[in-house]
Amino acid sequence: MTTKKTQILVLNQISPLGLTRFPQDSYVVGKDVSKPEAILVRSHNMHAMTIPDSVRAIGRAGAGTNNIPVAAMSGRGVPVFNAPGANANAVKELVLAGMLIASRNLSAATRFVDGLPATGDDASLAKLVEDGKKDFAGIELQQHTLGIIGLGRIGSLIADAAIRLGMNVLGFDPEITVDAAWSLPSQVKKAQSVEEVLKACHFITVHVPLMDATRHLVNSKNLDLVRPGSVLLNFSREEVVDAKAVVAALRARKLKYYVTDFPVAALAGHAGVIAFPHLGASTREAEDNCAIMVADQVRDYLEEGIIRNAVNFPNVVMERESPYRIALANTNVPNMVGQVSVAIANAGLNIHNMMNRSKGDMAYTLVDVDSPVGAEVTQAIAGIKGVLAARYLPKAG
Repeated sequence: MTTKKTQILVLNQISPLGLTRFPQDSYVVGKDVSKPEAILVRSHNMHAMTIPDSVRAIGRAGAGTNNIPVAAMSGRGVPVFNAPGANANAVKELVLAGMLIASRNLSAATRFVDGLPATGDDASLAKLVEDGKKDFAGIELQQHTLGIIGLGRIGSLIADAAIRLGMNVLGFDPEITVDAAWSLPSQVKKAQSVEEVLKACHFITVHVPLMDATRHLVNSKNLDLVRPGSVLLNFSREEVVDAKAVVAALRARKLKYYVTDFPVAALAGHAGVIAFPHLGASTREAEDNCAIMVADQVRDYLEEGIIRNAVNFPNVVMERESPYRIALANTNVPNMVGQVSVAIANAGLNIHNMMNRSKGDMAYTLVDVDSPVGAEVTQAIAGIKGVLAARYLPKAG
């Protein structure tokens, strides 16, 4: 008997180290699959595509998910997984590079050298270099203050690196998790607002997700508070910083440099802008880490119903106590667990173990039962008002 293989649709170039996490004897992974149960994506705009009804999970090999219709997937009971922290070291290193480039005027200095005449003797060239270098004298990072807005995995790594470089660090994050707080160096001082960070720091770096509350978090009003000659760095999301406000601050010499991973038309041609072509996670190591992490999470969900790092679902990790498992997603309403338990009992099944967790309007439940589950049972559960998706996940052997 031939076992039906699970199909995984790949929308972007994904590291082979991630794709090989799906065993070839039970998965078909590629760009040309007809009925995918999961999709792996990096930057592809999924808002513009029709997502097949067969899809049970989406995995983003990176952190941000604004290219994925998360709300629509929630309505279908489809978790959207990402890889938080997998690219953190790569972003940290690029932020440090950005601070060094800005503090020592390296971008302008490089342009100066590139513009020197290619003809003539070494002595003449040396004189031009010696005469010109005074225009690029910079400052050292040591003893200067770095402000970090957003103290998640990336922010905490930057804080640690900055302290090791001899900098003072002031951080702000009203949504900081307990784990993130524990990972912060004790030398990090806590700010009470974005405005406090902007007022106090020579360098300011932003590391927050893009949402309504963070759109133009740095704007014309609060940029007016920065100390003259400050450096602003944005390696989070383009829209977190108002580009037009940045240009105005550069022209007013409130900012000396804006270092960003997101080139936009409003910034083009400005000498105070140091822009990279979205290189934050563009290292071999980061791409491998993201792909492996999200592939493992998608596979765990498809095979075991386990959820780790879904942006729209709670984390639900329950070790199997039976080969017979039911997984269901539902709206977070009262008496859902009771109704599901009744449906299982009516089928003559005994519950070995159950875990139910919620996140906002979404809830998710795993149930291990003592005997095989017929299709009529999952159909009955799927028919309960508020249930978005129900699956039976038997385990062979």
